[in-house]
Amino acid sequence: MKRLVLAILVVTWIVVPEATPGLAAARDGYIAGYASAVLAERFGRAPRALGVRDGVVTLAASDLEGLDREAVVAALRGVPGVVRVDIADASPSSAVSPAAPERTSPAGAAPAAAERPASRREAFELVGRSRFQTGAMPPGQLFWPLVADPRWPHFSATHQQYLDDPDFNNVAAVSFGETFALYRWHPEPHWLELGIQAGVFAIFDLDADSFDLINADYFVAAVGSYRHDALSAIGRLFHQSSHLGDEFLLTRSQVDRINLSYEGVDAKVSYELFGDVLRPYAGGGYLFHREPADLDPWSVQYGLEFRSPWPDLGPRIRPIAAADVQHREENDWSADLSLRLGVQIGSTLQARNMQLLLEYFNGRSPNGQFYRRKIDYLGLGVHFHF
Repeated sequence: MKRLVLAILVVTWIVVPEATPGLAAARDGYIAGYASAVLAERFGRAPRALGVRDGVVTLAASDLEGLDREAVVAALRGVPGVVRVDIADASPSSAVSPAAPERTSPAGAAPAAAERPASRREAFELVGRSRFQTGAMPPGQLFWPLVADPRWPHFSATHQQYLDDPDFNNVAAVSFGETFALYRWHPEPHWLELGIQAGVFAIFDLDADSFDLINADYFVAAVGSYRHDALSAIGRLFHQSSHLGDEFLLTRSQVDRINLSYEGVDAKVSYELFGDVLRPYAGGGYLFHREPADLDPWSVQYGLEFRSPWPDLGPRIRPIAAADVQHREENDWSADLSLRLGVQIGSTLQARNMQLLLEYFNGRSPNGQFYRRKIDYLGLGVHFHF
């Protein structure tokens, strides 16, 4: 585990900064492809002259004839990584930027290098105005889902191949759930949100005649989230209970069922680096009401996510990788390691996405009734986030 942490630090602090110039160029290519897809899908227009430099998108006014310029600019501002949208026109006052309402660029030319680049806060606010909405029942989330967390509520289906396990071989793991924002505020430059989170996590024995339900966990939480620029945080007050499947109990009469149920609080903080390419996060939790009563209460969680900035697979397809590590006092602080690698297929404005992931897990089982049991599996799953 120490070697894994060391490797993450090396990649983050040494390798990645050295590659930043190439990373920025690839990022601009990704934005260009993404912006072209937005214009084609939402406005039925294939731009003849679209350029991106350092996150600044430049469009020719002739490509927007007959379109609502404000709507186009707002849509392009929602593309991840966009710093500013300029409309090149021969007439003055034809471009839009966060620093000044109007800006003029020579036709077809990128913004001059001497212009003041937008700060990280301005860049985030520009994207955030399009991505986030205030008020009751707003779409989206301030704190993004954790890709490799085995217990993050979302919709998924995974085939898991248990390795050297005495009882299980082929297991199907499914989850149903989501995070919903109930109300969002924007006391500039901050974002605040209250919501709910709920999910069901179940595993089935695919080697049984009727694909027996083995275990089901039920999770519900009140959620508070915060965001400022690339920094985001989430706090939860939650309940979870665990139940064995009836068919599993009938065929495994020797199983000692545990009445596992608890309430607790946890909090996590994340930070996006290089746009949204790297995202480290960390947090901890405490169980204040638990059954059995001797269940130790403290836990720690941290991880790292990578989303490729390179556009080779298309503007909606991004290779992703994630590692999640959890330690629980109940298990003498041993590490539960979850690794996931695959591709994310998003909608044009990333309102929803599907992930196809190869998975590996080693540690104490996240499935409630088996929380003391050490498991090791490989998996292939499909995950949906809305």
